[in-house]
Formats: sequence, structure tokens, C-alpha cells
Amino acid sequence: MTTTEVWRMFADDVKYFILSKVKHIDITEDILQETFIKVHTKLHTLKDDHKLKSWLFSIAHYTVLDYFRERKLELPVEAVEVHFDAEPQEHTEQDCLRGIIKNLPKKYRDPLFLSDIKGMKQQEVANQLHLSLPTVKSQIQRARKQIAQGFMDCCGFKMNDDGHLVGEIQDKADCKVCH
Repeated sequence: MTTTEVWRMFADDVKYFILSKVKHIDITEDILQETFIKVHTKLHTLKDDHKLKSWLFSIAHYTVLDYFRERKLELPVEAVEVHFDAEPQEHTEQDCLRGIIKNLPKKYRDPLFLSDIKGMKQQEVANQLHLSLPTVKSQIQRARKQIAQGFMDCCGFKMNDDGHLVGEIQDKADCKVCH
């Protein structure tokens, strides 16, 4: 598959996705071009053509986040959507993680999202959420512990002697969060 073919198939969809995030047509066009530059340079790394659409939208998603981060603009947590395949082929750790994060209390989910997913410094998170830095640090640590516990409860993972989660993902029907 070539970049031109990808453009013909998905450019309009990607454009509307970006526009839904930035709400400005000129900025949308710039981000769309930047997204397809990345696609062009990395298309050879895509191993499975069936994952092209989700791969493409992930690139667009992160390019939008980069735009906001580079300009030090605040992006409301509610405005960020993570796109996943509509019909996942198999049950993965990402399925569990998405379910576990979705079930976190908002007071833990928001600081974790801003810090660990959006990549903001914890002081920036504290400023944006109007909380003290120690509070934000505590909430992020508690969220991380709840995620680890979620993997143990939901997916049958165990904590090894080094404090790392180990195990294999269970079938989706056996998973308490993802099913």
C-alpha cells in the first residue's frame, strides 16, 4: 500500500477527526499534512494491513496532542478520545487497560491521563487541575496502583519479586472488566 492510496482511502475521515479536536480548519489542514508526512515516513513499518486504519488514527491522535503540547495549550480531558478498532481481532492488554482506566474514579483518572498519557509534567497537571503538587503526585500513584490491581483482578496477572506485573492475558469471556 502506498501513501497515496492511504490518502485516498482515509484523508477525509482523518480530517474530520482532527477538526473535531481542534475546531479550526487551517490548523486541521496543517495537522492533516503533518500526519500524512509521518505516515509516509513510517508506512513501511506497518506489518499488518488490517491494522492500517487504527494505526493511522493513532498517528493523527498523537499529532493533535503534540500540537497542543508544543503550544502549551490546554486540551480538556473530555475532548480527547482514543480510537480503537471497532472489531478487535483478539483480546489484548490494551483492552484491559482501557477498561481499568475507564473504571478509575475521576479524581485519579484525570491526573493519570494528563501525566502518563498526555505527557504533562506533574506540576503542569497540578496547575491545570487547580490542585497542590503533593495531591497530584499521590493521586497518580494511587491510580497506578489501582491499574496494577486491576490487571491482577481482571486478567489474572501476578506481581513478581521485582514488583513487575507478569502473566498472560485471559480470554475475554474470563475477564471481569473487558467482557
